[in-house]
Amino acid sequence: MTKLILIPTPLQDDHPLEVVAKDLLLENCLHADTILLVEEHKVARQRWLKWGLPREAIEKFILFNEHTQDKILPEIMKELKSGKTAYLLSDCGLPAFCDPGQRLVDACHLSGIKVTSTPFANSISLSIALSGFNHSSFVFSGFVPIKSPDRQDWMKKELKRSETLIWMETPYRLIKILDELIELKIKRHIFLACDLGGESELLLRGPVEHVRQKFSDQIKKEFVLLLAPL
Repeated sequence: MTKLILIPTPLQDDHPLEVVAKDLLLENCLHADTILLVEEHKVARQRWLKWGLPREAIEKFILFNEHTQDKILPEIMKELKSGKTAYLLSDCGLPAFCDPGQRLVDACHLSGIKVTSTPFANSISLSIALSGFNHSSFVFSGFVPIKSPDRQDWMKKELKRSETLIWMETPYRLIKILDELIELKIKRHIFLACDLGGESELLLRGPVEHVRQKFSDQIKKEFVLLLAPL
């Protein structure tokens, strides 16, 4: 299945690449249908070799950064739509979080291309990166209040904000919060990141009514909910 895979990398040059990410790259980086997107060639090359990844794959590196994205984004999307898989690495840290990768993730969602990531320890940052939403400004609002009317008042107040919103809720209230957002007739799209990093990972983006249709009333998943900026 064609997809975009984010590869978080260590903040320090002398730290090893996360095991799942390394194994995935070792298995796939030389395949003809693999696209390797890096932020800066020199930095990526140095780190790639330190991690013990194949030297031959360096020839496949494509620069994707603030200087190149406008020019190469259409071609990358064309390649992805043809069935290829892209791996996105920034110089260090989490790709697509406050960097140009956001536009690529957004384009993939709009084109129905699956986006996922190798393991990353912070579910909030990872959810933001995987959403593709513009997050030049975002608000982490924590857990939604449990009891009415505080819950409804809190939601209405939050929805007046213009930034990307990040809400937390308990697994057994996943359906409840989606139904509440439908009742509030929100105009902004949402992104639901369920069971991040697990075999049952599910990432859904779009109008809340569209996302709600994907679930039965019996569903129970750990999740982070993002609401797109106004």
